[in-house]
Amino acid sequence: MTTFELDRQYVAHTYNRFPLEIVGGEGAKVFGADGKDYIDLGSGIAVNIFGMNDAPWRDAVTAQLSRFAHTSNLYYNAPAAQLAQMLCARTGLKRVFFSNSGAEANECAIKVARKWAAVNKGAQYRNIITLKSSFHGRTLATLSATGQDAFHQDYQPLPGGFLYAQVGDAAGLEKLVKENPCAAIFFEAVQGEGGVTPIGQDFADALSRIARENDLLLLADEVQIGNGRSGQLYGYMHYGLSPDVVTTAKGLGGGLPIGATLLGDRVCDVFSPGDHGSTFGGNPVACAGAIHILSRIDEELLLQVREKSAYIFDAFKDAPGFDSVSGMGLMIGLAPKKPARELAELALQNGLLLTTAKQKLRLLPPLNIPMALLESAVQTLKRCAVQ
Repeated sequence: MTTFELDRQYVAHTYNRFPLEIVGGEGAKVFGADGKDYIDLGSGIAVNIFGMNDAPWRDAVTAQLSRFAHTSNLYYNAPAAQLAQMLCARTGLKRVFFSNSGAEANECAIKVARKWAAVNKGAQYRNIITLKSSFHGRTLATLSATGQDAFHQDYQPLPGGFLYAQVGDAAGLEKLVKENPCAAIFFEAVQGEGGVTPIGQDFADALSRIARENDLLLLADEVQIGNGRSGQLYGYMHYGLSPDVVTTAKGLGGGLPIGATLLGDRVCDVFSPGDHGSTFGGNPVACAGAIHILSRIDEELLLQVREKSAYIFDAFKDAPGFDSVSGMGLMIGLAPKKPARELAELALQNGLLLTTAKQKLRLLPPLNIPMALLESAVQTLKRCAVQ
């Protein structure tokens, strides 16, 4: 049986896969079982931030793998402690809880907010306000936190305690806070699955003001836009925000599963032993890879991200076949005149790997994609849009 046939027979039918089996890659190039090479503008949905088969990252991972792969959190391991120190030094936050994914990092943030509020405000202050069109994960709690009805309809009853505000509607947000006992506001600097839409400086300022005036925690979901993709280390930094909790995953591991929940001054001691945990959280191999990734996200790389972003925005502004371009850094949404999935499939036939979000194409290339390769991909996509 082929890989396609095995997958269709034995793997749960949860993914609308593109008809490509990947067998290898090098940087921003991916190799298919069909013998063709592809330019990767998806990077495993913002995970492979230095591309496929990145040699220095692979060396860091295999060096740790040759020592030990797992300890459990009953014992100390140096890579987890060192990574936590690096994350705190780069953000000004104080402690880190490690898990395996963005959804788990967000689950931790929800628990932090509710315990903090119960202790400091009262047990009734359990509501968390999220934003309409947001996406926070696929566990039941993070699905409930996600501000999109389409994700809710088949999984009722979902856990309660979430309220939804419209991006840009500061008055509506304030009304929710005044009428409901709330613990926190949870936001994405750029709503990825919701259409690759930045929340904007004015609304970011409103989030900060309303949280401060009403003694709420501010929770930043940096699962997709974080770790250099925005052109800053984390997306909230573009808006001058100071979140109490920051969650991240995806690109932090560079290809291995890891989640991290960063805790600020107000919440850094909210947990006691036994309050939360994870069997694989802080895995030394994943943490060794993440240490390497974080060490390479420096100002030179971030400048390159911003320059490549400006090139893409300029290239698709008023481009035939497209209605608009949105996003931040190298997380860019293109609204095509053709159906997004149809154009993504045509792009695949022409050697490009793309993802979609709502009715948009979503570009998430490796941060270090060579400029010549990016220019080639842009020209190919432009041709596909008008075919």
